Amino acid sequence: MEKLPKIAFPFIIAIVILFVIVAKSVVTIDSGHAGVLYKLNGGVDPDTEALGEGINFVAPWNNVIEYEVRQQEVPERMSVLSSNGLDIKLDASVLYQPDVSNLAKLHKEKGRNYLSRVLQPAIRSAARSVVGRYTPEQLYSSKRDAIQEEIFLETKKIVESQYIQLNSILIRDVTLPPTIKDAIERKLKQEQESLEYEFRLVTAAKEAEKVIIEAKGKADANKILSASLTDKILQDKGIEATTKLAESSNTKVIVIGSGDSGLPIILGNQ
Repeated sequence: MEKLPKIAFPFIIAIVILFVIVAKSVVTIDSGHAGVLYKLNGGVDPDTEALGEGINFVAPWNNVIEYEVRQQEVPERMSVLSSNGLDIKLDASVLYQPDVSNLAKLHKEKGRNYLSRVLQPAIRSAARSVVGRYTPEQLYSSKRDAIQEEIFLETKKIVESQYIQLNSILIRDVTLPPTIKDAIERKLKQEQESLEYEFRLVTAAKEAEKVIIEAKGKADANKILSASLTDKILQDKGIEATTKLAESSNTKVIVIGSGDSGLPIILGNQ
């Protein structure tokens, strides 16, 4: 019985060591993350695949560097120059994520600070290049969507070869110098008022044209009617009217053929 603890002691040490080895060999990677394996005897192999979510078994002397591979957002406020040299402030949101299929290459060549080393400088360079092609008025009004798309495409060309997936760049705000902004707003207001005035003129012209057409139609109708009313037709109409009046109880005296052109004269009508 006294020898039992001495015999069991090596087994206890072995179990503890085994437990430590197993614990160090199990690496759990969170959801939305991936891992890059760093080997003690060779560093990072750029051609190896990233370790996925969940439990992964690695040699206890190796290390795993974890990356978030979900879409991420970084706000970016930039100061750039327009085509006429005015200082413009752009407030943007950049949506990005690392290229999971090349995560080992990203870590080996760029490191975990790839955002500040690669992505942000690329965005600023593209923004300066694109905004420099436009005037403040275009930036403020009509061309904002086009500028946003151009900055995105130019930035994507730079970063996609450096293992970064750029999903979108959203321009939230464009800030101009106050005097330039006021001048643009006044100009836009004047243009709007001018368009409104032109619309009223066009509407008035159409109404006048409509009145002229209606008047011409009435004149043509009267002309046609006058041409068709001969003396014979008028006499026939007079006779027809005389016949109807003679049948009326209110008619007292009718003199036939006493009026001009032989039309009847009606007397005593009450």
